[in-house]
Amino acid sequence: MAIQKLFSVLFLHLVLAFLLVELTNARGLQLGFYRRTCPDAELIVHKTLHRYISRDPTLAAPLLRMYFHDCFIRGCDGSVLLSSTKKNQAEKDAIPNKTLRGFNVIDAVKSALEKKCPGVVSCSDVLALVARDAVLMIGGPHWDVPTGRRDGRLSIANEALFNLPSPFANISVLKQQFAATGLSVKDLAVLSGGHTIGIGHCTIISNRLYNFTGKGDTDPSLDRRYAAQLKKKCKPGNSNTVVEMDPGSFKTFDEDYYTIVAKRRGLFRSDAALLDDAETRDYVKFQSRTQGSTFAQDFAESMVKMGYIGVLTGKQGEIRKRCAVVN
Repeated sequence: MAIQKLFSVLFLHLVLAFLLVELTNARGLQLGFYRRTCPDAELIVHKTLHRYISRDPTLAAPLLRMYFHDCFIRGCDGSVLLSSTKKNQAEKDAIPNKTLRGFNVIDAVKSALEKKCPGVVSCSDVLALVARDAVLMIGGPHWDVPTGRRDGRLSIANEALFNLPSPFANISVLKQQFAATGLSVKDLAVLSGGHTIGIGHCTIISNRLYNFTGKGDTDPSLDRRYAAQLKKKCKPGNSNTVVEMDPGSFKTFDEDYYTIVAKRRGLFRSDAALLDDAETRDYVKFQSRTQGSTFAQDFAESMVKMGYIGVLTGKQGEIRKRCAVVN
């Protein structure tokens, strides 16, 4: 078993190496971008983040979600980190982003980097590295993060409101939104597995439980026993209670999400929607049947791929001094 696991890890790194070479040649990011200008950059990120995750492992989920939300709007440019101004409402204040947390962690990492290497490491790269390390610290896979992103100067709330994948979305909408960013249907199935960690608010699932078609009914795609359990936690009108995305292991990055979805116990409508398409359904059932045999490798590959969406490089954008404001 130990030898088999070793070969699996080696194979994962080999596949990722080939993928990274292909993407790096195409889009300008590179491994070790800060090798000369800030050689301890990734170590500083890791050590600073560890102080937070060791105290509160639940931070991993919102930090991963923050990166996802950043990349889907204007690309991976750190625009989700910008604060609103008198003249502009930023992504951070859009309704889908109201529940994001962990901005203080990003600020702490950036501050530590600025002390060591002022004006060198971008906020968008900080977010990419933090997402990777957060997943790793709670049992998920490691992947090499190509860096060299520059920070965007624009952040518009309405873009996040209308373009972020919604927990209420059906499979057709989800496929369209992922395709618009250059991600595949497989990437959709794989990145949905990030819901193996974190929580959801009762307000998000209230419609599924109590008024799915406007007739006071429950979403028929939801397992009846699970629906009954959720109703005990989420009473009508309850807006404060939260529910674990992956009951029993929501603090650990594993493949259990797919087993849950396969049993029709996905918390959000968007989770259940994975069973409404042949390709995503097959992926869910395969991971459920094989105890997530390829999930770690697949997730690492999809995260690397997502990290290239709309990146700014070279002289584009800027390197923010503080992640919440443009220079």
